[in-house]
Formats: sequence, structure tokens, C-alpha cells
Amino acid sequence: MPIARTADLLAAAYATRRGLPAFNVITLEHAEAITTGAELVGVPVVLQISQNAVAFHGGRLLPLARACTEVAAAARVPVSLHLDHVEDIDLLRAAPAAGFSSAMYDASALPHAMNVKATAEATAWAHRHGLYLEAELGRVGGKDGEPPLSPHAPGARTDPDEAAAYVADTGVDALAVAVGSSHAMTSRTAALDHGLIRRLAEAVPVPLVLHGSSGVPDEELSAGIEAGLVKVNIGTALNAAFTPVVRQRLAEDARVTDPRTYLAPARAAMAEAVAHLARVVTSPGTSPRSSR
Repeated sequence: MPIARTADLLAAAYATRRGLPAFNVITLEHAEAITTGAELVGVPVVLQISQNAVAFHGGRLLPLARACTEVAAAARVPVSLHLDHVEDIDLLRAAPAAGFSSAMYDASALPHAMNVKATAEATAWAHRHGLYLEAELGRVGGKDGEPPLSPHAPGARTDPDEAAAYVADTGVDALAVAVGSSHAMTSRTAALDHGLIRRLAEAVPVPLVLHGSSGVPDEELSAGIEAGLVKVNIGTALNAAFTPVVRQRLAEDARVTDPRTYLAPARAAMAEAVAHLARVVTSPGTSPRSSR
């Protein structure tokens, strides 16, 4: 199957009031598990490689990107490639040639005026090169080991009026918003601000993206999508399914040296987690969204 474009998958999800699951890839096993899980439930999916994952691979984008391209092309469901949390402009500029149809440019740590300027420039470049661009406004805590933000911390919630102005000023195609989730959560206890999501969906004329979704319970994810979220980013939940299986297999037999003996069942566990979360995220809402 030809590799899908993220823009097309998002448009279809938005029109049918479903979410679009986007899963983080760190290794080849992640990519294989994600597509296997998506095939089990017959839904489209996004393979995401973050700037941190590129750094893990020695700063080399192409080996993992090309592996994901091959996995996506062999999948029996639509699969697109997305480059996530890019802060390095040179990495962003490498995305189109590496097979990505979308990227998230992350200038959220900059002062607001600088964020707007940098993101507008990145968006203009991306559009000239056929790249769909996502950005972030507000702070989704927990990234790079930082603690989750207090709900009352500055920037812990995205303001709808500010978000509308930000999208107009930058021209971005999708907006990641801070509505109560946090990166790297290993317990599913986050509560989303559904009223804020509805206000953001009404104010912002582009799809909304939820980062830090691993810590959000199923019913909260469903309600968030019903309120207006579209793209749902998931990473830690896959690692939480994968790692205990590896740990258990190695604990059972200290003589194990062949990584296939523990990677295969761990990959299967990750695929099951993908299938469950993909089913939750893509369950339809109660009514179609109006076109924008």
C-alpha cells in the first residue's frame, strides 16, 4: 500500500469525528508493533520519529526513517510518517527527502513572540516543500524528564483566543494544545479539561493534537476526541507494554543471549497495546464536525 500523507489521514479523521492515533517509534520493533496493532483493528496510523529518537540513533535520521518507510509501505492499513518535536531547523529541512509528509516544529520553550516568529518561518518553509506542519502552544509538561506541570502553572493550559491568533499568525496546519496531559506518564490518571478542548475546537480552524496521551484513561481519551481533539500522540504506553516482557524473560533464564527470544514477545505485547489504544482513539463520536 502506498505510504499515506498525514494531512489526508487527519482530514478523514476530522470529518468523521474520530481520532487519528500517532505512535512514537524508537526502534524497528516499535514500527513493526505499531503497524501490526493497527492492522489488527483495521485503522490508519501515524509512525512518529522524534528529535530525541534521532539523537538516540547517533543523530542519523535516515536509517530509522528508511526502516519506517519500508514498514509503512508493507502495511495493510494506511500509514504515514511524521517527524515529531523538532527544534533543530536543519532536521526539519531533512524531513521531506527522508519520506516524511508532516512534522511538528517545537518552539514552545521560546518566549511567545519568538515562538510565533520562528514557527511562522518554519511553516512557510514547510509549505514550500510540501510538508504539513504542526506546532505547540501552551506547555505539555514531562518532556525530557521534567516533572508534570501544575494545572495552575503559567502556560499549563492553552488559551483559546491566543491559540486562534497563533494559528492565524503562523499559518500552521495543526496545533498541539495543553489541556491536562503530560509527557512520559506511566500511570493513566490524567484528567483532560473537556470544556477547554471544546472552546479551543471552536476557536481554532485546524485539527487539535494531544501530546502526552499515555497517561490519559480510555474514557478521557474518548471524551477528549468527542470534545474536539483529532491527532492523539502516544509513546510511553508502548514502552510500558514492551519493557516488562523483556525484564520477565531475562529474569526467567539468566542464560538467554539471543535478543529474539525476548524481543519477539515484547514486540507482540506492544502490538496489543497499540491495537487497544488505536481502537479507543478511532471510535466514532456522536456527530460529524462541520467543515472548516
